[in-house]
Amino acid sequence: MKRVAIKQIMLGLAVTAMVAAGMPLAAAQTTTDTDAQTAQPGVASAAKPTKAERKEARKQARAKKNAELKKLEDAGYQPSRNDPNYPTDLQNAQKKAGIGTGASQ
Repeated sequence: MKRVAIKQIMLGLAVTAMVAAGMPLAAAQTTTDTDAQTAQPGVASAAKPTKAERKEARKQARAKKNAELKKLEDAGYQPSRNDPNYPTDLQNAQKKAGIGTGASQ
């Protein structure tokens, strides 16, 4: 008798959890009249860059990162080496390459 009661309680909890998980956490905000007046249809927002702009920004960031890594490697830093003096070696290479200070000081 106890096993049946425990199974029914567990089933009830599982169903409650599934129902609760399917409910939205918050309601969407509605626009006001002032929001509708300021929005201009057909005009793209300047805050959101296009896919091409995002791709170009990623390419520039990658090129900058790779150039900095190349300077560090030329200054003696070896990122693939398992080095117990990791922060010190990186900071020394940064000073030598003139890139800047290390993150941990």
